[in-house]
Parts: sequence; structure tokens; C-alpha cells
Amino acid sequence: MTRLTKIEKETIILFNEGESTASIYTYNAGLKKRLAAFSKKYPDLCQLEKPEHLGGVSYLIDKSRLSIRLQPPYSEERRQKASQYARKMVSAARPSNVAIRGNLRSECRVCTRCFDRYIWS
Repeated sequence: MTRLTKIEKETIILFNEGESTASIYTYNAGLKKRLAAFSKKYPDLCQLEKPEHLGGVSYLIDKSRLSIRLQPPYSEERRQKASQYARKMVSAARPSNVAIRGNLRSECRVCTRCFDRYIWS
């Protein structure tokens, strides 16, 4: 059995205006876990259609439960605020790098990138 390349591991979402369900076909591990948990909790809204032999899965999900979120990029002002916040957190939690990383991750996701640049530069 041959392994699929990352390019071949697709996620495909299909739906049309005439039906109330959408089909989601994916190899993405995180999405597979989320769909499995959702289908276990809400079996009337989401069902496993068929597992594939190479690791992909196909689910049928009610279209009303599916959404697509588009996020605009951060502005330069927002990046600078996050960087200042990261520096403040680093100076407040100097005793150990592990504690600093934990604090930043729990407070603000953006700051971990700024934190890495600050600590390792």
C-alpha cells in the first residue's frame, strides 16, 4: 500500500442549494476528530458516510451546522500591541522560560510568535 503525499490529502466540502446536507471528505486529522466528536454528540445532524482505506473519511452534515469563517490579517498596530504585551509578560515572568511560555499561550495566541522572536534573538 502506498502512502499519500500531503498534496493528495485533500479536504473537500460539497453542497448544493437543493439539499439540506453537505458532504465533507477529509484527511485532516484535526477535522476528522472534530467531526467524529460532533457526530457522536449529534448523530441526527452529522453521520459518518464512509471511512476510506488510506485514512480519509466522509461525513454527511446538516448544512445549517456548517460555517466558513474568513479572518482579515492583523494590522500593523495590532501586531505592535501584541508584541508589547509579549514583552510585558516576559519581563513579569522571568524566573523560568517554561512558565513564560505557558503564561503567553494561555493569555494570547498571537504573543507566542512575538515571544519566540524576543527570547531567541
